[in-house]
Amino acid sequence: MIFANMDWALIGEATIDTLLMTGFSLLFTILIGLPLGIILFLTSKNQMLENGPVYQVLSFVVNVLRSVPFLILLIVMIPLTRVLAGTSLGVQGAVPPLVASAAPFFARLVENVLRELDPGVSEACRAMGANSRQTVLWALVPEATTGIVAAMIVTAIALVGYSAMSGVIGGGGLGDLALRFGYQRYQTDVMVVTVVILVVMVQLLQVFGDRLVARLNRK
Repeated sequence: MIFANMDWALIGEATIDTLLMTGFSLLFTILIGLPLGIILFLTSKNQMLENGPVYQVLSFVVNVLRSVPFLILLIVMIPLTRVLAGTSLGVQGAVPPLVASAAPFFARLVENVLRELDPGVSEACRAMGANSRQTVLWALVPEATTGIVAAMIVTAIALVGYSAMSGVIGGGGLGDLALRFGYQRYQTDVMVVTVVILVVMVQLLQVFGDRLVARLNRK
């Protein structure tokens, strides 16, 4: 049989590594991208903290990081990754470039979600004397919760794909397994299994995300 000599323990370990990479990267992406997206929104034109220079600088940085192909970003960030994580290999070494790629993407999604809110929400808060921080925490973020959660799911799915690419520089996980065994050793069965697992991960994330968003919408 084609799968008779499959090392399932190794595949299980690679799957766990991919989940860890995705989980930690998503956590740091949210911690960085959510405030960044809010600042982008608040400093944009006709908003509470409108500031053209600040918005233009932040927007430029976000656009640059989003436009760099992830594979190139992986290689360019190797020296910085070693400083931040102590290594550029394995799960630990894959997290910094994953965050650097996903955080700007998530920030832009958050900015767009906030732009779609009814302007009357901010105006009502200002009329009641709320400052910018209170408006964001008590009105904008709660109103945008469903959209932000949907953005998190989209980002998590993107991170699954990015984590697979990190195998090119020894990032571990299913991508590294597919490269070392499926491609370099011509073990097609390993390649097939890794692809199937990645597809299942994405499908589970999408189903979970859709149900969570639907529940939040009902509330």
